[in-house]
Amino acid sequence: MYSLAPGYRIPALQRGLSRTETLLTKANAGVGSAVLMSAMITPPPVWTFGAVGAAAALLNLAPGPRSIGRWATVGVRHLRERRVPQTMTAHPGATATWALYPEHGTMQDPQRRVAFHEAFARALAFAGGQARTAGVQVHVTHHSTARDYTDHTQTISVHVPKGLVAHPARVLDSLHGEFTGLGALTLVEPEPLPAVVERSAGWASLDDGRYTATARLTAWPDETEGDFVPKLLLGPGTDRSFAVLYRPLSAGQSRRSAKWSTAASEAFTADKVKQDTNAMASGSTHGALVQGATLVDVDAYLTVFGDSPEAVTEARWQASLAADRHRIKLDWLPGQQHRAHVMTTPHGASTRKGAIL
Repeated sequence: MYSLAPGYRIPALQRGLSRTETLLTKANAGVGSAVLMSAMITPPPVWTFGAVGAAAALLNLAPGPRSIGRWATVGVRHLRERRVPQTMTAHPGATATWALYPEHGTMQDPQRRVAFHEAFARALAFAGGQARTAGVQVHVTHHSTARDYTDHTQTISVHVPKGLVAHPARVLDSLHGEFTGLGALTLVEPEPLPAVVERSAGWASLDDGRYTATARLTAWPDETEGDFVPKLLLGPGTDRSFAVLYRPLSAGQSRRSAKWSTAASEAFTADKVKQDTNAMASGSTHGALVQGATLVDVDAYLTVFGDSPEAVTEARWQASLAADRHRIKLDWLPGQQHRAHVMTTPHGASTRKGAIL
């Protein structure tokens, strides 16, 4: 089960939820429950309901692609940070990166593409079961340069945080065995992360002379049928990178997350249509968990390149048009471009949740 939805999640399955917002979310739920229980005994002051309602609105009302709380956090970060901090990709732990070469024609053939995705889903479920708590991150990148011919590369990176398991090398070797069914794997060392020398709200300039603009995918419809690569990457004159960061949960944590998510959506959703939508989603999640699936939190990013600010702005516009045609929604992350371009490189495997809001 994959989740790109920005719905109310406990614990943090909501995309881009920082640790502070996770704490505020749990505090909001706890205080709200306490107020409701105390109201049965002694009616509390009116301002108490206003405070709880304001906290709920701060976390859940979304003007645009983010909640009010995340907009405020992005603004503070924009004022505080002028470059990509080294700690963003320098978290302790074991990381391995492989270049993946699927068999020729795998993504073009519908049957073979479905089999490829099923094998990858099994590998994610296996990765989630390697630890009692969440922490293993699987990061997949695709990069293509389409000129007279198309140069296409793909990598898979796995990050096991320090202290999650006693022997991280054993987990990496086991996952290597799982991924060998996807194609030919070759262990590689990622190139050094390019530094940002100039930035704007909508693009960043790298030290290698390229200009980049990065967007988060906020809607991943069924109509795409899993063929993102030909729809988003392959086009005349394009230079794009696409990456997905998977955070698989263990079976126990998947069940607890589904339980809390259902309870919170029922308690804090007044719209009847939205309640029915959440109920349908909860039913699908429940059925998948009964069949042995696990929850996987997904963050997907698209980066476009150009040799000037005007060129990258045009590339961004063309990517938006392609996304609109295929019902894919993009959030171009204003004010975070100096950080966002990291997510479409193999170095994004070791980033923490909440690095990009």
